[in-house]
Amino acid sequence: MTLIDPATLHARLSETVVLDASWHMPATGRDAAAEFLTAHIPGAQRFDIDRVADQESGLPHTLPAPDAFAATVGAMGVDNAATVTVYEAGPPFSAPRVWWMFRVMGLDVTILDGGLARWTAEGFATETGPAPPPPAKAFLPSFNPALLADADAVEAALSAGTTVVDVRSPGRYAGEEDEPRPGVRAGHMPGALNLHYATLIGDDGRLLPRDTLQARLGHLPDGPVITSCGSGVTAAILSLALHEIGRESAVYDGSWTEWGADAARAVIASNEP
Repeated sequence: MTLIDPATLHARLSETVVLDASWHMPATGRDAAAEFLTAHIPGAQRFDIDRVADQESGLPHTLPAPDAFAATVGAMGVDNAATVTVYEAGPPFSAPRVWWMFRVMGLDVTILDGGLARWTAEGFATETGPAPPPPAKAFLPSFNPALLADADAVEAALSAGTTVVDVRSPGRYAGEEDEPRPGVRAGHMPGALNLHYATLIGDDGRLLPRDTLQARLGHLPDGPVITSCGSGVTAAILSLALHEIGRESAVYDGSWTEWGADAARAVIASNEP
C-alpha cells in the first residue's frame, strides 16, 4: 500500500516517522519551512529536498549519495525497520519525489493521500513551532539503480525506442513557454512523449483512483519507462501513478534542467515527439 488516509495515519501516529516533504517553486513566493512552523502533523520532521541533496552536482535537489542520505534520514529517526509516511501541504507535487528517493535507497514508505489539507479537513490536529529532533537511528541503504536514470541512459533509451515521458506542461514541452531557470533551452527531447502530471491528480487534490490511472496511462507502450520533468520532482508523480497500476519506471534525476542546458543534447521545439 503506497497511499494512506488520514484516519489510518492518525491511528498509527505513535509508531510512524512522519516527514513533511512540502516544497514550492520559487516563483510561488511560498516558504515551506515557514509554513511547517505554522502547522504540521504532530511529531513530523521537515524533509527539505534542497537540503537532502547532492550539494556538489550543480543541479537542483539532485539525489544524494547513499551514505549521505542514510546519515540525514537516520537523524530524522529512520532506520530500516521504520514505518515512514511522507506528506506535503497540498496536492501531489514534492512528496512523491521523497517517496521515490526512499525507494531508490531501499525503503518503501507511504504517502498521506490528500496531504495536510485533507488531514486538517478531516479534523485532525496540527502542531506549531520547530520539531524537536528524535533519537538518531542507523539506516543502511540498499541502492536500486533501476529506479534512476541519467542523461546518457535517457539518450540511449530514446535511441532504442524506450518510452520516455515528459510530465511538464504542454506549453513547456512544445517550447512555447519560457523555462523557469536561466540558460535552459525551451522544447523537449526528440522522441519523448508528453503527459502533464496535473492530469494524474483529481479535483479533490488527490492522486486519481487506480482504475482511472489505468485508463489514463493505458496508451503508454509496454516495457520500460523513464519519467522526466523540469528538475526531477514532478516526474516522480508519474512514477508513483505507474507504480499504483503495477508498472515500474526510472526517474531522470537531472531532467530538463540538465538536458536543456547541455548544448550537446538535441532539442525539439514543437508539439511533435
